[in-house]
Amino acid sequence: MGDVNSVERKLKESGSKVTRSQGHKVTSFILVTWCLCVLVTTSFAQEVKQPNAAGGFYPDDPKELSSMVSGFLSTANPAPIQGEIFAIITPHAGYGYSGSTAGFAYKLLKGRPYKTVIVIGPSHYYAFSGVSVYSQGAFRTPLGDVEIDKDFAAALLNKDTDVTFIPEAFEREYSVEVELPFLQKSLTGFKIVPVIMGDCTLDTCKKFADLLKDAISNRKDVLVVVSSDMYHGYDYDEADLSDGIALSYLEKMDAEGLYYSLREGKTQMCGGFPAVSMLILAKKLGHNTLKVLKHTNSAVVTGKRIKGIWTVGYSSSVIDQIKGENAMLNTQERKRLLEIARKSIEVYLKEGKRPEFQEKDPVLLKNMGAFVTLGQHGELRGCIGNLVAGSPLYITIRDMAIEAAVGDPRFSPLTLSELKDVEIEISVLSPLEKIDSPDKIQLGTHGVLVKKGFNSGVFLPQVAAETGWSKEEFLSYLCSNKAGLAADAWKDKSTQLYIFTAEVFSEKKF
Repeated sequence: MGDVNSVERKLKESGSKVTRSQGHKVTSFILVTWCLCVLVTTSFAQEVKQPNAAGGFYPDDPKELSSMVSGFLSTANPAPIQGEIFAIITPHAGYGYSGSTAGFAYKLLKGRPYKTVIVIGPSHYYAFSGVSVYSQGAFRTPLGDVEIDKDFAAALLNKDTDVTFIPEAFEREYSVEVELPFLQKSLTGFKIVPVIMGDCTLDTCKKFADLLKDAISNRKDVLVVVSSDMYHGYDYDEADLSDGIALSYLEKMDAEGLYYSLREGKTQMCGGFPAVSMLILAKKLGHNTLKVLKHTNSAVVTGKRIKGIWTVGYSSSVIDQIKGENAMLNTQERKRLLEIARKSIEVYLKEGKRPEFQEKDPVLLKNMGAFVTLGQHGELRGCIGNLVAGSPLYITIRDMAIEAAVGDPRFSPLTLSELKDVEIEISVLSPLEKIDSPDKIQLGTHGVLVKKGFNSGVFLPQVAAETGWSKEEFLSYLCSNKAGLAADAWKDKSTQLYIFTAEVFSEKKF
């Protein structure tokens, strides 16, 4: 496990104290990622838990911290999520390293009405077995105090010998605290349940998930936050390999696979046991879809992709509250549609004709609207779609893929040599729903069609997330730039507004 002096030396070599500066610029950070446990002792828990990481992992000046987190949230561009979000996984390194990645998950939480947030992190300094739940009081950050939901915490304690309150586990720990400023900038009116997990058997992870399930019951205003970094080591190539394996377990929501990969050293997540418990809990509550929003590592962030340089992986993921059985398409159907889109473009560019496909899947045979979006080197390369379901879905995808490649008037036709550099994204649409008020539009969840006379325009749900526009900006740009109407036409009662949702997936995930 390593002695105290060697661990302290490793921490000192990782960085230095944050100093105040202008705007979002921070001169230096402590990159604390050494996931070993060091014994510390304390005899009591604080009624207001003072911050451990302020001035180290993030600025201790409230204005600078607020500005920095706002910057991370404004620049993040996660794909939109349908429905309410049940859980997120976010990193906990110094903000200069992992803050932009964390922003992808927290941006999706903006304005959502959670009342209880369970924040589960690993123990970096105190060696213990089991789960420690902070029972009452508040956690302090430079942005203010966050009250603990003592009633929820009480529902977890004294039910199992592995789930107790161990104040020493929180004495120097930062994994829970680092998430709090992001929560404070994203949500209002919430309380937290701070949890630290030590060394845990798979049975302990399962028992803790059962306790959480009973405490949550039928509530829809509870969010679970798992605080975890990924790979820790000195090999940039190994970082990608290790994190790829871990992310595959997460995407499959394979809790046992993740657990044993951690035990066997095939993957690294310092918050691995919290992630295992969260996956078990999510599946018990019927949530079967985890989406990776962003993955990177410190070598990419710093530009030092050199073997022998300490490298740490960071990722943000989300589990939404739409149960798997309510999704329009399963994984195999999504893969097949992406295959059809790419093959259609390839055949058309080679032979100038539309290929024929024989599909038997009843979902792919349904008449459904869809858009196909092409990206090249991070930039839009074409986007064409049908809002109205006039053909079987697989035919719509075939035709819209070809149109996006050669028929989008904003771009020159795609060439065959360019195809290898193109990433395909598909948005499968729900039926249009006419609304009588813009108040019913949920940014990031709803796409919008505006129509007045012979003029119309549409934005997909992901536009709001990609631009960071307010609702008024979103609708004004839609009217003026897409529909050729006055910017404020959406306020006119004679203007028709329709909303729809979209299941968005791309080749990048697969």
